[in-house]
Amino acid sequence: MNRTPSFSEKSKLYELIADNPKLLPLLSRFGIQLGFGDRSVDEVCRQNHVSTRLFMQVCVLHFDHNTPTRMEAPNDADLDSLLAYLSASHRAYLDEHFPHIEMHLNRIIEAAGPKYGNMLDHFYNEYKCEMVKHFKYEEEVVFPYIAALRQGKSTAYSIDQFRHNHSNIEDALEDMTNILIKYLPGDILPSERICIATDIMELSADLTAHSRIEEHILIPFVESLENVKS
Repeated sequence: MNRTPSFSEKSKLYELIADNPKLLPLLSRFGIQLGFGDRSVDEVCRQNHVSTRLFMQVCVLHFDHNTPTRMEAPNDADLDSLLAYLSASHRAYLDEHFPHIEMHLNRIIEAAGPKYGNMLDHFYNEYKCEMVKHFKYEEEVVFPYIAALRQGKSTAYSIDQFRHNHSNIEDALEDMTNILIKYLPGDILPSERICIATDIMELSADLTAHSRIEEHILIPFVESLENVKS
């Protein structure tokens, strides 16, 4: 069972990671490199020009599914760190996670034959296409809108449109994992299926946390900017 790490800005970053290794992938998305010794969370964040408060909020949102409706309001420095983090997350999904899953999934699809292989291919492509569309929308619509809003420029867009544009594609992912775990004959690459099913479920959890970060930090902050403008 995942548990929310208990820590403060004075905690040693390495001890937090050793206690919960799922924090590790977040570091590169914040531009934090390994080799930070016994420095505290605050020391490492300051050294890398990352908002300590934002870093801690993101960590909490990755592990706590019972997050309060709104986190503590961020400031401009937090927003810079947040947008850089979200963009780095998009690159990680597209350049690392999806290609890794595809490499193994294609082997399973080929071994499974048309009956199950076509379904796996369909559900995976449906899932990936929706995520790519979502990332593109953020990069080409939402982030430029935030930049314009901070510059005081007028636009007809609002962050409420982004909130309603969040799509739920969990069903496609669940169908795919059901085939891999429950329905595909047991003699078809069993070890590889276990590995890739684990990777897919971890990616799903990561993407769910990504959405929580947008809902609980990004959207409320942009709403506050909109209120100031109005």
